Amino acid sequence: MTTTELWCDRCGEPASVAHPGCAAARQLEPPRFCPQCRRRMKVQVLPVGWSAVCVEHGEMRG
Repeated sequence: MTTTELWCDRCGEPASVAHPGCAAARQLEPPRFCPQCRRRMKVQVLPVGWSAVCVEHGEMRG
């Protein structure tokens, strides 16, 4: 299945809709959902940053 729609990485809803609460929280929190496939990611928060892993699209770091 291929899709070009992107998803909010915090709440998992379509990114085409404004998410002011998610935008504010994104400054302090790591992503929770993969923006490409909407899957919930495994997130690990460390003192020096965070890592989030999607089983389909791999790892993101911040």
